[in-house]
Amino acid sequence: MVVLVAVLLALAGCTSSGAPDGDAAPSSSPGVQDVDTALQPCPEQTGDPITAGEALPPMTFDCIGGGTLDLSRAPGTPMVLNLWGSWCGPCREELPLVQQLADAAGDEVLVMGVASGDPLTAADSFAEDAGVTFPNAFDKYRDLMAELGINVLPFTYFVAADGTLAYTQVGPVRSLAEFEQLVADHLGVTL
Repeated sequence: MVVLVAVLLALAGCTSSGAPDGDAAPSSSPGVQDVDTALQPCPEQTGDPITAGEALPPMTFDCIGGGTLDLSRAPGTPMVLNLWGSWCGPCREELPLVQQLADAAGDEVLVMGVASGDPLTAADSFAEDAGVTFPNAFDKYRDLMAELGINVLPFTYFVAADGTLAYTQVGPVRSLAEFEQLVADHLGVTL
């Protein structure tokens, strides 16, 4: 049984034990938005407060390229939210695919990331190496992961326009076609 659990965790992704340590502290970090980065700013969120029980935790994070990610507000458009870390091997393979999804989605689906458990310079450098430009929030201390009760990455959340959680992908997505199928199946958008 223990071997089976270890194998499942290895297949699912990376554990946060490989992440840089951090004390329990706020996710916002002075200077996050002052980084010279290729990452786009997070779009302004003007949607209604989310009242649905099946939603992401109502947390707010600074975005590396500017702006904030406010999970307490409905995105107003379907959203794919990818949690990743530079310390996560499967994330290294998946993140360029998330960029391909962002490019294919245009304005039909909001594609965002959350850099989790990384120093700011490591997150930005990794995103640059992966060719990522879509908006990414910064969660140095893995607050969102803790709130969600997860310790492996990557995790990808498919969120309806009203903020309800439509689907959770545990572990990496292996191709753009797979991402597009997940978007069609769970968000009703054909790319």
